[in-house]
Amino acid sequence: MALSAPAPRRLLHTRRIVCDGFLREDGLWDIEARILDTKAYRYREPERGTREVGAPVHDMVVRLTIDAQMVVRGIEIEMAAHPYGACLGAPPAFQGLVGKSIGPGWRKTVQSCVGGVAGCTHVRELLFPMATVAFQTIQGWPADDGGDAPVRVTGDPKGFLNGCRAWAADGEMVTRLYPHWIKPVER
Repeated sequence: MALSAPAPRRLLHTRRIVCDGFLREDGLWDIEARILDTKAYRYREPERGTREVGAPVHDMVVRLTIDAQMVVRGIEIEMAAHPYGACLGAPPAFQGLVGKSIGPGWRKTVQSCVGGVAGCTHVRELLFPMATVAFQTIQGWPADDGGDAPVRVTGDPKGFLNGCRAWAADGEMVTRLYPHWIKPVER
Protein backbone atom coordinates (compact mmCIF):
# COMPACT_ATOMS: atom_id res chain seq x y z
CA MET A 1 0.00 0.00 0.00
CA ALA A 2 1.62 3.24 -1.16
CA LEU A 3 1.21 6.68 0.33
CA SER A 4 -0.95 9.11 -1.57
CA ALA A 5 0.78 11.65 -3.80
CA PRO A 6 2.09 14.49 -1.62
CA ALA A 7 1.08 18.13 -1.94
CA PRO A 8 3.69 20.32 -3.63
CA ARG A 9 6.56 20.66 -1.17
CA ARG A 10 10.27 21.38 -0.67
CA LEU A 11 12.73 19.20 1.26
CA LEU A 12 14.22 21.04 4.24
CA HIS A 13 15.68 18.45 6.62
CA THR A 14 16.77 14.82 6.43
CA ARG A 15 17.48 12.57 9.39
CA ARG A 16 18.99 9.18 8.72
CA ILE A 17 19.22 6.62 11.48
CA VAL A 18 20.90 3.31 10.78
CA CYS A 19 21.27 0.54 13.35
CA ASP A 20 23.28 -2.66 12.90
CA GLY A 21 23.71 -5.70 15.12
CA PHE A 22 26.89 -7.79 15.17
CA LEU A 23 27.96 -11.03 16.84
CA ARG A 24 31.53 -10.65 18.04
CA GLU A 25 34.09 -13.45 18.01
CA ASP A 26 34.28 -13.27 21.81
CA GLY A 27 30.55 -14.12 22.14
CA LEU A 28 29.42 -10.59 22.98
CA TRP A 29 27.26 -8.47 20.70
CA ASP A 30 27.82 -4.98 19.29
CA ILE A 31 24.82 -2.85 18.43
CA GLU A 32 25.80 0.27 16.51
CA ALA A 33 23.65 3.20 15.53
CA ARG A 34 24.36 6.38 13.58
CA ILE A 35 22.29 9.51 13.32
CA LEU A 36 22.99 11.90 10.45
CA ASP A 37 21.02 15.15 10.13
CA THR A 38 21.42 17.40 7.09
CA LYS A 39 19.69 20.48 5.73
CA ALA A 40 18.69 20.93 2.10
CA TYR A 41 19.56 24.62 2.22
CA ARG A 42 22.44 26.83 3.29
CA TYR A 43 22.05 28.23 6.80
CA ARG A 44 23.99 29.83 9.65
CA GLU A 45 24.60 28.36 13.12
CA PRO A 46 25.69 30.37 16.19
CA GLU A 47 28.98 28.47 16.76
CA ARG A 48 29.92 26.82 13.46
CA GLY A 49 28.83 29.70 11.25
CA THR A 50 27.61 29.18 7.69
CA ARG A 51 26.73 25.61 6.84
CA GLU A 52 26.43 24.49 3.25
CA VAL A 53 23.69 22.31 1.79
CA GLY A 54 24.19 18.73 2.96
CA ALA A 55 26.73 19.56 5.68
CA PRO A 56 25.99 17.44 8.74
CA VAL A 57 24.13 19.14 11.56
CA HIS A 58 24.61 15.98 13.62
CA ASP A 59 26.76 12.98 12.78
CA MET A 60 26.93 10.74 15.84
CA VAL A 61 27.62 7.06 16.34
CA VAL A 62 26.93 4.89 19.38
CA ARG A 63 28.24 1.38 19.98
CA LEU A 64 26.68 -0.70 22.74
CA THR A 65 28.46 -3.91 23.62
CA ILE A 66 26.05 -6.31 25.30
CA ASP A 67 25.97 -9.89 26.45
CA ALA A 68 23.40 -12.56 25.59
CA GLN A 69 21.28 -11.49 28.58
CA MET A 70 21.12 -7.96 27.06
CA VAL A 71 23.28 -6.40 29.77
CA VAL A 72 25.35 -3.44 28.60
CA ARG A 73 29.04 -4.31 28.93
CA GLY A 74 30.41 -1.20 27.19
CA ILE A 75 29.36 1.97 25.39
CA GLU A 76 31.28 4.20 23.01
CA ILE A 77 30.13 7.47 21.47
CA GLU A 78 31.61 9.40 18.57
CA MET A 79 30.41 12.90 17.73
CA ALA A 80 31.93 13.72 14.34
CA ALA A 81 29.51 16.62 13.84
CA HIS A 82 27.65 18.54 16.54
CA PRO A 83 26.33 22.10 16.58
CA TYR A 84 27.78 23.22 19.94
CA GLY A 85 31.04 22.68 21.76
CA ALA A 86 29.07 21.80 24.88
CA CYS A 87 27.80 18.66 23.13
CA LEU A 88 31.18 17.02 23.73
CA GLY A 89 30.57 17.11 27.49
CA ALA A 90 27.70 14.63 27.27
CA PRO A 91 29.35 11.27 26.36
CA PRO A 92 30.92 10.49 29.76
CA ALA A 93 27.49 10.35 31.43
CA PHE A 94 26.48 7.48 29.13
CA GLN A 95 29.00 5.24 30.94
CA GLY A 96 26.32 5.04 33.63
CA LEU A 97 24.44 2.61 31.37
CA VAL A 98 27.18 -0.02 31.71
CA GLY A 99 25.74 -2.87 33.78
CA LYS A 100 22.12 -1.95 32.98
CA SER A 101 19.78 -4.35 31.16
CA ILE A 102 18.04 -3.69 27.89
CA GLY A 103 14.47 -4.83 28.34
CA PRO A 104 11.38 -3.68 30.22
CA GLY A 105 12.13 -0.31 31.79
CA TRP A 106 14.98 0.53 29.36
CA ARG A 107 13.51 3.94 28.49
CA LYS A 108 13.20 4.82 32.16
CA THR A 109 16.75 3.63 32.82
CA VAL A 110 18.10 5.74 29.96
CA GLN A 111 16.14 8.78 31.10
CA SER A 112 17.32 8.49 34.70
CA CYS A 113 20.95 8.09 33.65
CA VAL A 114 21.31 10.56 30.76
CA GLY A 115 18.05 12.49 30.62
CA GLY A 116 17.91 16.25 30.43
CA VAL A 117 21.19 18.15 30.72
CA ALA A 118 23.12 15.04 31.80
CA GLY A 119 23.20 13.67 28.26
CA CYS A 120 22.64 14.42 24.59
CA THR A 121 19.16 14.27 23.09
CA HIS A 122 20.40 12.75 19.82
CA VAL A 123 22.55 10.03 21.39
CA ARG A 124 19.78 9.27 23.88
CA GLU A 125 17.24 8.92 21.06
CA LEU A 126 19.48 6.35 19.33
CA LEU A 127 19.37 4.10 22.37
CA PHE A 128 15.69 3.29 21.85
CA PRO A 129 15.84 1.78 18.34
CA MET A 130 19.13 0.16 19.40
CA ALA A 131 17.19 -1.80 22.02
CA THR A 132 14.91 -3.18 19.32
CA VAL A 133 17.88 -4.01 17.11
CA ALA A 134 19.54 -5.78 20.06
CA PHE A 135 16.45 -7.93 20.49
CA GLN A 136 16.26 -8.67 16.74
CA THR A 137 19.98 -9.47 16.63
CA ILE A 138 20.16 -11.75 19.66
CA GLN A 139 16.68 -13.25 19.84
CA GLY A 140 15.48 -12.88 16.26
CA TRP A 141 14.69 -15.61 13.77
CA PRO A 142 17.13 -18.50 13.66
CA ALA A 143 19.41 -18.88 10.65
CA ASP A 144 17.92 -20.89 7.78
CA ASP A 145 19.79 -24.18 7.61
CA GLY A 146 18.19 -25.11 4.29
CA GLY A 147 15.94 -27.76 5.82
CA ASP A 148 12.18 -28.09 5.43
CA ALA A 149 11.32 -28.04 9.13
CA PRO A 150 8.70 -25.47 10.11
CA VAL A 151 10.02 -22.47 12.02
CA ARG A 152 9.65 -22.97 15.76
CA VAL A 153 11.16 -20.63 18.30
CA THR A 154 11.36 -21.34 21.98
CA GLY A 155 12.04 -18.93 24.77
CA ASP A 156 10.22 -16.23 26.65
CA PRO A 157 7.58 -14.35 24.62
CA LYS A 158 7.02 -11.53 27.10
CA GLY A 159 9.05 -9.09 25.01
CA PHE A 160 6.58 -9.10 22.12
CA LEU A 161 3.51 -11.22 22.93
CA ASN A 162 0.46 -8.92 22.68
CA GLY A 163 2.77 -6.08 21.70
CA CYS A 164 1.06 -5.60 18.35
CA ARG A 165 -1.80 -6.98 16.28
CA ALA A 166 0.34 -9.60 14.53
CA TRP A 167 1.53 -11.02 17.85
CA ALA A 168 -1.83 -11.23 19.65
CA ALA A 169 -1.66 -14.16 22.08
CA ASP A 170 -4.73 -15.68 20.43
CA GLY A 171 -3.87 -14.65 16.87
CA GLU A 172 -2.81 -16.50 13.75
CA MET A 173 0.98 -16.04 14.14
CA VAL A 174 1.08 -17.28 17.73
CA THR A 175 -1.29 -20.15 16.91
CA ARG A 176 0.89 -21.23 13.98
CA LEU A 177 4.40 -20.58 15.28
CA TYR A 178 4.07 -20.64 19.08
CA PRO A 179 1.05 -22.79 19.96
CA HIS A 180 2.40 -23.32 23.49
CA TRP A 181 1.99 -19.56 24.12
CA ILE A 182 -1.68 -19.22 23.10
CA LYS A 183 -3.74 -17.27 25.62
CA PRO A 184 -7.19 -15.71 25.24
CA VAL A 185 -7.07 -11.94 24.82
CA GLU A 186 -9.78 -9.59 26.09
CA ARG A 187 -10.82 -7.17 23.34
